[in-house]
Parts: sequence; C-alpha cells; structure tokens
Amino acid sequence: MLKTPMQRCSPRLALTLSAVPLAGMVLCASFAAPPAKSTRAAGSVAAPGPNVSDAVYRRDVLPVIDEYCVPCHTGDDASAGLSLSKDKDAASVLAHRDLWEKVAANIESKHMPPKGMPMPTDAQRARVLAFVQATLSQAVCDVKDPGRVTARRLNRAEYENTVRDLVGVSVPGLTEDFPSDDVGYGFDNIGDVLTLSPLQLEKYLAAAGRISRAVIAAPEDRRTAGETRRGPHVIAGDLLDGKAGGEPGTGNYTLYSNGDAGFRYEFPAPGRYLVKAVAWEQQAGPESAKMAFLLGETPVQTVDVSATEANPGTYEATLEVRKAGMRRVAVSFLNDYYRSEQDTPDPKLRGDRNLLIGSLEVRPLSAALVAPPTVAALSQAQQRLIRVLPANSSESAKTAATRKNLTTFLLRAYRRPATAAETDRLVNLASRVRGQGGSFERGMQVAVQAALVSPSFLFRIEQDPVSRDPRAKRPLTDYELATRLAYFLWSSMPDDRLLALASQKKLQDPITLQIEAKRMLRDPRAAQTLGDNFAAQWLQLRKLSQITPDTKRFPEFTDEVRSAMRSETLLYFQHVVGDDRSVLDFLDSNYTYLNEPLARLYGTAGVTGRQFRRVVLNGSQRGGVLTQASVLSVTSNPTRTSPVKRGRFVMENLLGSPIPMPPPGVGQLPDDNKRKVLEGTLRQRMEQHRSDPSCASCHARMDPIGFGLENYNAIGMWRKLDDGHLIDASGALPGGKPFSGPQQLRLALKAKAPQFTYNLSEKLLTYALGRGIESADRCNVDLIAQSVAKKNYRFSALVTAIVTSEPFRYRRADRPAAPAPRVASISATATATVTNAAAKAQEKNPHE
Repeated sequence: MLKTPMQRCSPRLALTLSAVPLAGMVLCASFAAPPAKSTRAAGSVAAPGPNVSDAVYRRDVLPVIDEYCVPCHTGDDASAGLSLSKDKDAASVLAHRDLWEKVAANIESKHMPPKGMPMPTDAQRARVLAFVQATLSQAVCDVKDPGRVTARRLNRAEYENTVRDLVGVSVPGLTEDFPSDDVGYGFDNIGDVLTLSPLQLEKYLAAAGRISRAVIAAPEDRRTAGETRRGPHVIAGDLLDGKAGGEPGTGNYTLYSNGDAGFRYEFPAPGRYLVKAVAWEQQAGPESAKMAFLLGETPVQTVDVSATEANPGTYEATLEVRKAGMRRVAVSFLNDYYRSEQDTPDPKLRGDRNLLIGSLEVRPLSAALVAPPTVAALSQAQQRLIRVLPANSSESAKTAATRKNLTTFLLRAYRRPATAAETDRLVNLASRVRGQGGSFERGMQVAVQAALVSPSFLFRIEQDPVSRDPRAKRPLTDYELATRLAYFLWSSMPDDRLLALASQKKLQDPITLQIEAKRMLRDPRAAQTLGDNFAAQWLQLRKLSQITPDTKRFPEFTDEVRSAMRSETLLYFQHVVGDDRSVLDFLDSNYTYLNEPLARLYGTAGVTGRQFRRVVLNGSQRGGVLTQASVLSVTSNPTRTSPVKRGRFVMENLLGSPIPMPPPGVGQLPDDNKRKVLEGTLRQRMEQHRSDPSCASCHARMDPIGFGLENYNAIGMWRKLDDGHLIDASGALPGGKPFSGPQQLRLALKAKAPQFTYNLSEKLLTYALGRGIESADRCNVDLIAQSVAKKNYRFSALVTAIVTSEPFRYRRADRPAAPAPRVASISATATATVTNAAAKAQEKNPHE
C-alpha cells in the first residue's frame, strides 16, 4: 500500500513543521480532506477459461514435452526451477501461463533443448508453438483487463516541466538536491517505485516556497531585501539560457561556437541601464574573442575579451531602453575559431577559441527606476497567477479575489477542477496569513505553496468507485485522459487546449485523441522529452555518464566526445519523432547526426565545427542506433569490447527477449588488464568460456549477435584487426539466421520487424502507462504492433495506437478490500498547534 506523505512523516519532519510556522500551515491546508473517494487494493483478475482442446494438447504437445523437456524439467530439482511433469492437460497451460510463455519462447528460439540433447523436429516445434500461443492469446484477449496504475508521483523531470508550464518560469536548480528516482521495468516514471519519503516531502515543501516567492513578489519580500526583483539583477553563468553554440559549465557558461547566452529581465520603465559581463577567453588563433552585448536580438556594443580564467575581466555596456517590459539581455560570441593539426602545419595557428561567461548583470542607472511597483505592473508570471486584484482594501474583496485566482490556478495545478472544499481550504489559509499581518500577495504566496505540496499536484491520482464485479472496468475521465496524454508525450501537465477539450468531454472520442496526439507530436516538446525520458532509458544513454574507457587504450575518448555520442543518438531519435519516420529506422538507415569531434572518431570526412548536422552515410559501416558510438560504448568494458553485453542489448532492448541472470558462482571472462586464464582471440576465448555447460545456453543466444559488432572497438571506432588478429564478424540470430558483419546484422534484424515492433510497442506502452506490462496486456500490445505495421511503421502510428488502446483509455475499477488509509490529513489539534505557532511568529516579525 502506498503510504501518503504524512503517514510516513518522520520525527525530524514533525519537528521541522513545528519550527516553521508557515510550513505547518501549508501542510495543514494541502493534506487535509482529499476528494471523497477511497482507494482500495486491487486483487487479481480471474480469467474465463477459453475453449481449448485437451485432445489437441495430448496429440501435439504432451508427447513432445514428455520426450524432450520432462527429463530435465521435473520434480523439486527441475532445471531452472521449471517443472513440466505435472502439466497433463490443456487447462495446465492456462493455470501456469507465465511458465508456458517461457516454454514457448525457448522452443521458438531453439534455445531449448540445449545443444547435445535430443531435438524435436521443426514440425513438432511448430505444432507446440501454435497450440500454446493460440491458447494463451485466447485467454489474454478474453480477459479484457485494462489493468490498474498505482498513483504516480511526478518524477524529477515531470516535476520541473510541470512547474515551468504551470507558473511560466524555470527556477534554476529546483530539483538538484532531490533524491534520485527509482527505476522499474526500465523507466523512472513507474508508479510502483515512485515512493515518497519524509526527506522528499521536505524537499518538496522547500521547493514550493522557492517557486511561490520566485513568481509572486510580496511587499514584505521587497522591504526585507531592500530592492525589488527588477532592480540590480545578477545571474551566474551556469544559470544563463543559451540559444545556440554552448552549454552551462561549472560556474560559467561556455560558448564553444558562435552563439549567445543571457536571461530575460523586466525593465520597469524607459531609461538607461548598465549591463556587466564577467568573461574570459580560451585563446587560439591570431585575435582575441569578440563578444557583443545584445538587447533582444539587437547588438548594442562589441568588445574584445582578452582576459584569462586566472584573471577574468569585467566588461560593460550601456542600454538605452525606450519601453518598459520583459526583454532578453544577452552576450554573443562572434569569432569562433578551431584549427587542428590536419588543418594547419603551423602550431601557433592551431587551437580552439572559446568564450566563457562567469556572470551577467543588469543594473538601472537611475534610482527612480527601482521604485516598488504596483501589483498590476508585476511580472508576467505573477500576472498569470494573480489575474484578479481586490476591488478595494476590504477583507471580503481580498477573499473574493483570492478565490477567483485560486480557482483558475488549481484547475491547472491539479489537472482537474478543484472541489469546493479544496478551494475553501486554501482560501482560508490565505485569510489566516492576512489575519496575522500579511499582505494580499503574501496570502497568495502561501496558498500557492500549499497547492504545490498537495497530493493532487505531486501525484497523478485516478480514483475509482468501488465495484463488486471482479472484471469491472471504467473509462478514464476526460481530465484523466488529458493528464495521461500530456505526461506521455510532454512529461508535463496538459496545456489549455487539452483542459478545454476535457471540460467539454470530447477526449472520450478516439478520433479526438488521435488528433490531439498528432498535434502534440508536432510540438518540439514531444521529440525533446521523449528523447530525454524515453529513448535515453530504452537505449541506456544515461549510462554514458558513468562509463570509464581506458584512456591509454582509447585516447580519442574525451568528455567532448562523450557528450557528442549522446547528442547523436538523441538527435537521431528526435528526427524519427519530429519527421514521423518509420520506427525501423532505429534498426537501419542511411543517415545520422554528426559534429566534427564525432565525425573524426568515425573517420567521416567533410564535417567541421561543433554544430551537429544531418549527414548521409555512404558505405556499409553504420546505420541505425546499434552502430552509434553511444550504444557501442555503454555495451563495452573499459579495456575491450563485450560481445555478451552487445548481444544482450540486442536481445532485450531491440527484440524483447530477456536473458536470465547468470547462475551464482559462474565465472566471467577476464578483462584484458587482468591475468588471462583463457587464450587466443576474443572469439576463441569466449568459445572456451561457453564450453562450461552452465554458460552455454545463454551465451549461445547473445554471443553470435555481439560478434557481428566486433568491427567496432570499445568506444565505437571502426577496425578490421583486434590485437593483430583479423576480426571474424560472422554470427547468427536465435533461430539460425546467419549474417556476416554489421550490415548483414542490421538487415537480419530488420527482417524481424514484427518482433522489434512488438517490443518497441511494449516498451513505449510501459512508459505511457507508468506500469509494467502484464499477461492481460499481450493482446493489446499485439493489436498496437499490427496497427503500426499497417501504417508503414510510422512513429505517429505507434503513438496513436497506444493512446487509443484499451489500457490507455480504461482502468480496472476498484474492488472491496480491507479499508485503505485516506490521503493524509492533520488532526484539529495539530492544526491548532501550527496555526498558533504561526500567529506567534507573525507577531514577532510581521513581514517574515
């Protein structure tokens, strides 16, 4: 049972609440009395027995199992713990569904029986497979169970994106000290593993305070700080936003090619402003770095930056602002320079010129420009939250304005209309803040903070009525569908269009769902977030930051190359999504994305500069994600390649055939920097390793695939020799399809398009739902994969098939069970305690 934040409240957190008055009031408001629906534990679904034939089972299946399987798989000592000796009729296949799914997979791949044992004929295998697959498919499709998703806490990426889209600003470093999210079924958005600890709740409370204060400027904050947020404003370099040509570094922003970095500043009035930049150069070539100050897109002044990192310089420009409002202030790098040894024989002309920004500051030159603004003149973000001002200074007018503002805000924050009780609770909280001397804005600040630590904001909750039908299901509400769709494609909250369609109850229509999914896919956010949050986990790109290739063996591997590897695969994935290409491009294509450092690693000529561009591939060396350096590097060892890891990657991530973990005590092939117990080429040593019976069965499936990628070294560079030995890149896929070299391997994988599409459909459905795929989902995954194939494997076809599928649009209803605890509420005594503490603190310092 998922514990709610207050149920898991630690003594340390309880002490924190008593010591921080407003924090206690915030939590009282956000965790009391949830919507009046209880959440029950879900039981198992009883599948109706399909009309299976015992006669067919006894004729086609039982003789094969008894002759070829039972000798090893029987009794308590059955091999791999799988006993088949008791399954004597067709009903056994249904009763032991998970077992027979493994049996079918092993028979189909010819993984079983193992080599050296008596083998069934292909005709016998085909008859067993036909019966088992038909029986299990019929059972699965008859169940029609859409499953249930555990209430999902927003993970770090979803939290940051939601905050940005909700309040209209990004708060730097908002989640950097949050605990990392756990991973389940390969992804970090799985409801079952996204628990909420007391430490996490403390972080959410602190973050909510930062957000509310960053967006809403209260008079108390201005008096305390001594200046307005629109007075002198300094942004550290690593917090600047760059449009192109660079990235944040450690305490600075590095512009490694022509581009710019800056931030948005609200000019309160026309006048003169001073902009300062702390900057230095990494010198190369015959001249210093040139830096231009920009107001919007307009250059204001250009300076030469000759300062060094050891002694940074401060450079200034004066801005003449003719109109108040929000404008971007930035600096740009104008004269990028890069020459390698291949470019010039003169050592003095070689090098890489870069511009680094330590900080950027804007300061009004007139004191009149920093006068405290009225609420109506505040930032766009604040106006987004405070749309209605009090009609007068009376308490009733402030309460009415607070209610109107919160009603609009909570619709977006909770992804549904808030109940009257939820709104009242936050309105009353704001009133208590004003009753203790706080301003109207301070009351809104605290109410927003409370909303941002509410379970309705932090969790995606789908609450059900209780049903006594064990197979009951219900369609998701329109608001639940809007939320599922938005977090699937954008990892963020629904936009105004989705919320409007939900309010009109139009999202129940599958056609409307398809239209909206395609609209959202056209938005650049879809390719970006699906790349960062789905592809980076599916293709294991997040492991790139952890790998440590031996730089003595592979001096070409640098942090710049590591970053380029990741960028290539993400840009490639984003192209497939954004251009709605065939998902089979992931297996093979004639293009990729390269910049000069990565092109040099690949031996590709004609690519200069650090900007990535689409490159048409010539020849047979590369194509698809499997031949990209990112995947090849994360599936290697520090000193050598690993056919095992690469073969396992193909089996599990591309073909969806999981490999069991090795038995305890089974040895590993020694790395090259250790004592070599086995001798010869890598292939020969691995063949010796496979001679161990405990290793042979699994390695027979993985190693032949990995050998097909041996022309790539441990960081993805092409080679023909390995330690002086000519590489043999021949192999075979499970089932006997032979190939020689990576090009034939790619074609062999592409020939398995149905299996790849099923696997990709299963993984993307897992990501979309936030739960693992169960046996009852298999029929739906089949339908999704078939729909994709009929539409030329377009990525949009995969997405629209998922969002119109039964698991996405429905959920199994709640069933009676032991009473489940409600989402946490705080007792009246606790409420009184923190409220009194808040009152006393307010008396001591009315502006805190």
